[in-house]
Amino acid sequence: MSPRTSAQGRSTRTDTATTSVEDYAKTIYGLTEWEDDPVVTASALARTLGVSNPSVTLMVRKMAELGLVDHHPYAPLRLTEQGRRLALAMVRRHRLIETWLVRELGYDWGEVHDEAERLEHAVSETFIDRLDERLERPAVDPHGDPIPRRDLSMEHPETERLCRVPESAAVRLEQVDDAVPDALRTLAEEQVDIGARITVRTAAATEGGDVVVARAPAGEGIRLAHELAHAIRVSLVDR
Repeated sequence: MSPRTSAQGRSTRTDTATTSVEDYAKTIYGLTEWEDDPVVTASALARTLGVSNPSVTLMVRKMAELGLVDHHPYAPLRLTEQGRRLALAMVRRHRLIETWLVRELGYDWGEVHDEAERLEHAVSETFIDRLDERLERPAVDPHGDPIPRRDLSMEHPETERLCRVPESAAVRLEQVDDAVPDALRTLAEEQVDIGARITVRTAAATEGGDVVVARAPAGEGIRLAHELAHAIRVSLVDR
């Protein structure tokens, strides 16, 4: 059985893009989305995907031949404009499906990622467009990540990692990195949802230090290990 390609019910503009190519493009984009100075190496891509370095080398070579990545030996990987559009098309699919699973099928925000990974390659572009309409064109997914529009344009809110926010700051929870399950689980247990307003009671005193937040200035503190605070993005708000 031949692999499903973008020509089979999708319009990602690359007829020979297999599911593996789509996953690689989306992963390269994902490794840069949260970073201030994004650099993606083949080794980082291999670690994220759980594959060997030689496998990444072969796939990157194929993607370069397809015009999806701009890569030179020992240099960082960069998506071309065509590669970026392919990645955003897959991001749109993934985040809309995650939103649907939470809103209409009752999934927890910590369990939707793997399910969306399975479904995003199996549905048509028509399904995704109708799902977007059904959900009333959501701007963000359950983790607060922005969802690309049909034309693949997207707006990112101005945010900062929680571990970098000063003490006593009032902030709004904007995004949680779904690659850090402990952050999702901790916030769910504390009933802190996207959009919640919290106060930073204790900032990270040192690199790697814990952060303590509270839902109200006089409320009970919630201690977050540095790696969890690093996975949470917030925006500053007026008191």
